[in-house]
Amino acid sequence: MAYVIAEPCIDVKDTACVDACPVDCIHPRKNESDFAGAAQLYIDPVECIDCGACVPVCPVSAIFALEDLPAKWKHYTRLNADHYVHK
Repeated sequence: MAYVIAEPCIDVKDTACVDACPVDCIHPRKNESDFAGAAQLYIDPVECIDCGACVPVCPVSAIFALEDLPAKWKHYTRLNADHYVHK
């Protein structure tokens, strides 16, 4: 997994990162049925190409390169991946 969306995204779900992603690996989008019920947005670890385009557009600084993810938010690595396993 190249990038992880962590706690600052919870209940914010600003979709600037979705629009910036060149490979459409951040979901749910506003037009998807699970958007309203999702606590945050998630990055698909398989689809992410490690481009970093999502990082500078996030208004709450919730997106981290895996190696830069603060220790207190390491569990978000699994939360992002699990979002796509259970779809």
